[in-house]
Amino acid sequence: MNSLTKTRKVASWMVRLTTAIILLQTLFFKFTGAPESVYIFTKVGMEPWGRYGSGVAELTAAILLMSSCHCWLGALLALGIMGGAILSHLTVLGIVVQDDGGLLFGLSVTVAVCSLITLALHRQQIPFLAKYFTIQKS
Repeated sequence: MNSLTKTRKVASWMVRLTTAIILLQTLFFKFTGAPESVYIFTKVGMEPWGRYGSGVAELTAAILLMSSCHCWLGALLALGIMGGAILSHLTVLGIVVQDDGGLLFGLSVTVAVCSLITLALHRQQIPFLAKYFTIQKS
């Protein structure tokens, strides 16, 4: 994280906090068995274990996003989860779910975009990519 400029650090924290807040906010609905969550996971054939599993994965991603040295891993995990959510919206659920006006789809896209930005900002921390982004000394 020390290699980031002040502007990039601020941008990083903004997108990471946005992502974590969205992920944490949806946990309440997943873990309490809110009718919307039960409907969604029933429709995709993953109720209740898919709901619980995705909730645990989202909690893990949110925690990792708040770590300066592991935020890339949280972003990668969040991106994977949102990839599944977006695919479900586009194939099974539809953009609008139970008259939500597309809110859940929009939140999924927001988390995916913020995760991509986080990965771009912290690309030098990703072990299997870091060697491609190191500055060569002459």
